[in-house]
Amino acid sequence: MATKVTRIKAKDDGPKTKSEDAEKITRKVSVKAKNSESKKTKIAAKKAEKAADKDAKKSLKKADGKEKKVGYFRGAFRELRQVRWPNRKETWKMTLSVIIYVVILAAAIMLLDALLQLIFNQLLGGK
Repeated sequence: MATKVTRIKAKDDGPKTKSEDAEKITRKVSVKAKNSESKKTKIAAKKAEKAADKDAKKSLKKADGKEKKVGYFRGAFRELRQVRWPNRKETWKMTLSVIIYVVILAAAIMLLDALLQLIFNQLLGGK
């Protein structure tokens, strides 16, 4: 019997903003400008780059706060779906290890407190 293996690929399903498009255009224009030797092309590339930067800034200013919050929460819930939650046995192991660590640390602090109290009482001549 053969088992079926399912492969999961990461996708960027998030909404694309105008700034991302502007960055792509800027990259394309700058690559073209680097490849060509003509001064006119370089000047045109610089103008296109400036225009793309202006468009990106405008789109960021116009963006609603609600759109950003919704995108944040969608991304957070996507990440939560990918979390591998521990089973009951692992949860108890981790819980017991935390309890044991807290008890040991509390005992160490109490011993240190008692030792320091004894030392200071001897130095200060108290009871």
